[in-house]
Amino acid sequence: MQLQTFFETHPRVAIAFSGGVDSTYLLYAAVRCGADVRAYFVQSPFQPAAAAGRAQALAGQIGAPLSIVTFDPLEDGQVRANPPERCYLCKRMLFTRLLECAAQQDYPSLLDGTNASDDPNDRPGMRALEELGVRSPLRECGLTKTEIRRRMREAGLPGWDRPSDSCLATRVKTGQTLEKSLLQRIDRAEAAVAALGFSCLRVRVAGNDARIELPDGQLERAAACRRALLTALAPEFDTVSLDLKGRKTEELP
Repeated sequence: MQLQTFFETHPRVAIAFSGGVDSTYLLYAAVRCGADVRAYFVQSPFQPAAAAGRAQALAGQIGAPLSIVTFDPLEDGQVRANPPERCYLCKRMLFTRLLECAAQQDYPSLLDGTNASDDPNDRPGMRALEELGVRSPLRECGLTKTEIRRRMREAGLPGWDRPSDSCLATRVKTGQTLEKSLLQRIDRAEAAVAALGFSCLRVRVAGNDARIELPDGQLERAAACRRALLTALAPEFDTVSLDLKGRKTEELP
């Protein structure tokens, strides 16, 4: 199936829009295919502070209306406890909320940006989408991450080479209680490391200790910048280490 065909049969849709590569291309495709579409960005403690502004700018450039939905998964004790099934629990709550918002504005279908490269074994939240009837056109049409990036680049869309991201809760060791203040510290720490010129990074947390993950090509410079990294993260964490294994990153088309 082609995306044009999908939107011909689903002419009025809502899209869960993060501002990442997949949801950006899906929103762009919906507009190009003539669908009546509205994007919904979820503002929560799980998202970096800069994410909302980026999503607003992208939706404006694409020419799609955007609604910002406030959602706090930490209000749920099960999610806050950060069990192994946290992603499933959070996704089910989040998309239930989005379905309600879409229905209130008479959008009969809710879509998300899951693509054909996404492995359900690595993404427990996909089970929640299936249970709730959320459609994933990129996956249904067989579009892989590489193909989506290629199409974005050819269309001149910004962010085609943006690294894949995940919510801030993924940085916290399973079983450690999730707190808004901790997620904010992680966000500030990652922004501080990025400000030193590093990219495709993660700051993982266990207790009050932070571990910086960087791609292989950045490890040598990170070692040379040891003092700067320690200074940058000192306000947030007691102990800072560097993962020497090197973080695997996606190859761009």
